Amino acid sequence: MSLRRIDTHHHFVPPFYLPEVGADAVGRTLVSGRAPEWTPQHSIDAMDRNGIATAIVSISAPGFACDEGKRTDLCQRCNDYAAQMRSDFPGRFGSFAGLPLPDIDTSLAEIDRSLGSLKAEGICVLTNYNGRYLGDPHFEPIFVELNRRRAVVYVHPTEAPCGCYVGLPAASLEYPFDTTRTIASLLFNGTLSRFPDIKFIFSHAGGTIPFLADRLSRLDRRPDYKRHVPDGVIAALKRLYYDTALSANRGAMDALFSLVAPTQVLFGSDYPYAPEETMVGTVKGLTALNLPANDLAAIERTNAIRLMPSLQAS
Repeated sequence: MSLRRIDTHHHFVPPFYLPEVGADAVGRTLVSGRAPEWTPQHSIDAMDRNGIATAIVSISAPGFACDEGKRTDLCQRCNDYAAQMRSDFPGRFGSFAGLPLPDIDTSLAEIDRSLGSLKAEGICVLTNYNGRYLGDPHFEPIFVELNRRRAVVYVHPTEAPCGCYVGLPAASLEYPFDTTRTIASLLFNGTLSRFPDIKFIFSHAGGTIPFLADRLSRLDRRPDYKRHVPDGVIAALKRLYYDTALSANRGAMDALFSLVAPTQVLFGSDYPYAPEETMVGTVKGLTALNLPANDLAAIERTNAIRLMPSLQAS
């Protein structure tokens, strides 16, 4: 099988990670109810079977939710592990480096290290940290630096602070809503307009944003909101990027394409937090949309290369 796809929503689970954050903290959020078993070779084998040349790996929720004194160390060890994967398997892996948020100073240092010596393709952040969504002024120094670097910032959902799960795993219901909350926070706190050089990628086709975009745009008529989104809500949302993880079906993709052009959509599998059958379904689901060949190629590969030119050799 030809290996051409670039997977921008692909997780990794270093052997030291689960003992620090707790397998239960991961498993309770997932449909399977348990943390995945994973090695780099598991990813490569699944990638080979599904035509994926390169996976940009990231740490999924709950991120670095361990004892505060261990957070920075765990984050750095995970970022180092991802860098070693790139070295051990040339061309097969890139990384979105994690940050030890909500601590600002250590996160700024990790941005410098990750985008410098570790040569990560971008930075991964979660939708909220202890109930603070990404538009919160607390995170302003982080976005100042990421904007200065014109960085790619991949945003993954995590559990909502409200705990309103109605008995379902967070990945089934609350994750899409938490993505929606953080996009709204970035919009209406002015983060997106103040930092236009950050290339944001949002998971799972943007959560419920495609469905709610027009509803949110009604706030354009209020000056107190409009001043934070001077070009309008729809124009701001059209500049963002969205991945296909758990969303490669007609309903979700029709909604997404009603908001953005295919140039703003990236292939994502959510492996291994979603099993390989989901990766297979994503490949088949995109093919079943009968998109023009150039649009499908853009989603599966060339949009990622345009955002991250270091992937050109993949």
